[in-house]
Amino acid sequence: MLETSARLLRLLSLLQSPREWPGSELAERLGVSGRTVRNDIERLRTLGYPVDATRGSTGGYRLAAGSAMPPLLLDDEEAVAVTVALRGVAQSALAGMEETSVSALAKLEQVLPARLRRRVRTLQRYAVTVPADRPAPGADTDLLMTLTAACRDHERLRMEYRDHSGASARRLVEPQRVVNWGRRWYLVAWDVDREDWRTFRVDRLTPRLPAGPRFAPREDPGGDAAAYVAGRASAAAWRHRARATVHAPAAEVLQRINPAVGSVEAVDEGTCVLHTGADSLDSLAVHLGMLGLDFTVTEPPELVAHLRELAARYARSTEGSSPAASSR
Repeated sequence: MLETSARLLRLLSLLQSPREWPGSELAERLGVSGRTVRNDIERLRTLGYPVDATRGSTGGYRLAAGSAMPPLLLDDEEAVAVTVALRGVAQSALAGMEETSVSALAKLEQVLPARLRRRVRTLQRYAVTVPADRPAPGADTDLLMTLTAACRDHERLRMEYRDHSGASARRLVEPQRVVNWGRRWYLVAWDVDREDWRTFRVDRLTPRLPAGPRFAPREDPGGDAAAYVAGRASAAAWRHRARATVHAPAAEVLQRINPAVGSVEAVDEGTCVLHTGADSLDSLAVHLGMLGLDFTVTEPPELVAHLRELAARYARSTEGSSPAASSR
């Protein structure tokens, strides 16, 4: 009986993977005959697990969705991964999920084997997260579900949106993606009135339901909604913007920068233009210097003056130093 129970648990674990299992493969994995597999499938059905079967050369068995959630069977690495993920959700910007994730985490830790419980608690105790520089507003889970459902169903969305100054305006959009960046959530959508892509902070919008008519879906802006948000959100916070000619191929420069840092335009095979920005001139100078490539700044004038001042300062810092002395 113990052997049969262990085999049923192993069979259930295999069926929980998102694929269809031929009976012959299940028999080989379990080390039993095809008849035993069929009998075990019937035992699982008797216990309430909905196992679907299809006939033919490409047929097999798979666990279907049922009215109740069956117990999950996780291997060691899966159990650790789920536990760590739950703790991350508890510390995330999803409003209302803290208590739920902590409750689920407690249930999971309670049934973990001692060897895994020790690994998880060690990871939780000695692995820490640097908090965000500034607290960010949490995103309401129901709101995220509303927005993602509108993206999935390609339904226009009417909403009230507050800008950074607090002024509110009505917007009509065609939602495309919901993007998470750090502790903030953004809606990427086609603004119907402005006929262009726009990024909206989720904590600043209030949808007006029901949703509007359906629309024809578009490709993500620039082919990557996450990169689009990174670039737009960063640029919105820049106090200083710069344009620099980099004496290197555009492909090489793109490999050295994050999309949030700026955009690159190819001029010819060996030259490109980098559009970037930062909160301070010092930050801009550092970012450009870290490219490790020759560049010429054309704007803004205050950055050009700042770079000249830095160049003179660096030159003075090496006065009186000889190559021989610096090598010792």
